[in-house]
Amino acid sequence: MKIVVLDAATLELPASEWADLKAMGELEVYDLTESNEQIILDRCRGAQVVFANKVPLPASTLAALPELKFIGILATGVNNVDLKAAARQGVAVCNVPGYSTQSVVQHTIALILALTNRVTQHSASVYRGDWVRSQRFSYWLEAPQELAGETVGVVGFGDIGAGVARVLAAFGAQVLIHRRNMAGEPGIPGASYSSLDELFSRSKIVSLHCPLTADNAEFVNANLLQSMPQGAYLVNTARGGLIREQDLAEALNSGHLAGAAVDVVSVEPMRPDNALLNARNLVITPHIAWASLPARTRLLRESIVNLRSFINRERTNRVVLIGFPARIIFCNSLLGESVRMLPQNCYRLTPSSLWRGWHLL
Repeated sequence: MKIVVLDAATLELPASEWADLKAMGELEVYDLTESNEQIILDRCRGAQVVFANKVPLPASTLAALPELKFIGILATGVNNVDLKAAARQGVAVCNVPGYSTQSVVQHTIALILALTNRVTQHSASVYRGDWVRSQRFSYWLEAPQELAGETVGVVGFGDIGAGVARVLAAFGAQVLIHRRNMAGEPGIPGASYSSLDELFSRSKIVSLHCPLTADNAEFVNANLLQSMPQGAYLVNTARGGLIREQDLAEALNSGHLAGAAVDVVSVEPMRPDNALLNARNLVITPHIAWASLPARTRLLRESIVNLRSFINRERTNRVVLIGFPARIIFCNSLLGESVRMLPQNCYRLTPSSLWRGWHLL
């Protein structure tokens, strides 16, 4: 069994972590692979198993790889794979949900506190000598702001959104939550469900935690940003394409928003002409919310478990069920919590139907 890893460097793990995968077949590991279809095909030709983080695998690429039976996404998001084409071709696709939840929650809170406490600005001020020259023991460029008593909005209520909401509630904030299904109560003291318009119009801080779909691309636009209170903040650790970046830059430069923090942008790596590079009061981190060492280690180990389960004819973290392309259901509402299949227990599959036309070993 030939196994190809197209962008192993995105995980930056020692070679020893790949040993279990190497024991499962003929392993070829590439640090990075350009988004060039011919290069991708040259590296994947003859492979039954391909692992990728961000390398694109569109329908045309899959069609040229007739021996391919399994795609392992080294991430949670599966935007880089044509899932319908994979299903038609009988290629199983697995991702790894939940591996970075705590890391992303932690980074989100770090960004929020960087905004409310102006951490980077005050540190830079000290290094410029402002504290040395000060006649007072304490000074501030802008006074720190308390989260206690503030209204904060969380858009999307999967594991990460719920984790952020719990931490904000623990700070004493009133948390408004918008999600696809707002039946019942959030189950977090001090939190309640809200319409999207109400959430943006009332919240001092809005934090995005929803997947990017065709329906919600750039839904955070000038109109929604202008509906936020004067001096509000926006935080995005979800997907860059949720925000119309030119509109966010204008809202910051006009002073309507007091600040924003993003860990993701629409095109990554960031392009030199991205409007956000010219925005005021903006904190940008290079898509690192997910990247703690424990999270990256969990990601690889769970990816290997996915392949092992597939070989054993089990369905761990399956995004595409082979043989059932019509049953692929995407969470394409504005603010669904994740991109996932119908629950596995919704299927009544026989081994012959599930594994039709597929022989790996």
